[in-house]
Amino acid sequence: MDDPGFPFIALAAAFALLIFALCLFGVRRFNLRRALGTVDASICTAGNSWQLGVCRYQDNELEWFKLLSLSVRPKYTFRRSSLELLGRRQPTETEIVKVQPDAVIVELRYEGQDVLLAMKFDAYTGLSSWLEAGPVIGVGTWR
Repeated sequence: MDDPGFPFIALAAAFALLIFALCLFGVRRFNLRRALGTVDASICTAGNSWQLGVCRYQDNELEWFKLLSLSVRPKYTFRRSSLELLGRRQPTETEIVKVQPDAVIVELRYEGQDVLLAMKFDAYTGLSSWLEAGPVIGVGTWR
């Protein structure tokens, strides 16, 4: 333990772990964004605080991934058949500092629970088109 090189080795190992973790964040973010149907979107559920993340449209699901996470699984998964689009609005004064610039707040209801997504207007039009393009109740396989 009297070796003067030990603190240097410990700091180098900690720095290497930090660089490795940052690389993993970058690879995860790249893989999420390269898939079709992904948009940057913050989420607020049940009156909680806003969280930055990425939404991904699947055939029958809307998945939301936390931005600062290494998990490959979505934090929230919403079935398309249970999502109801209530509308959109501009962010309030308190929300404007918590969401990305030029975002609109999309109000959704999922199985009786209110969900707010903050996204760019172009992403909102894509989300509303995706929801409206689903099969009519009783005709499709997922409703």
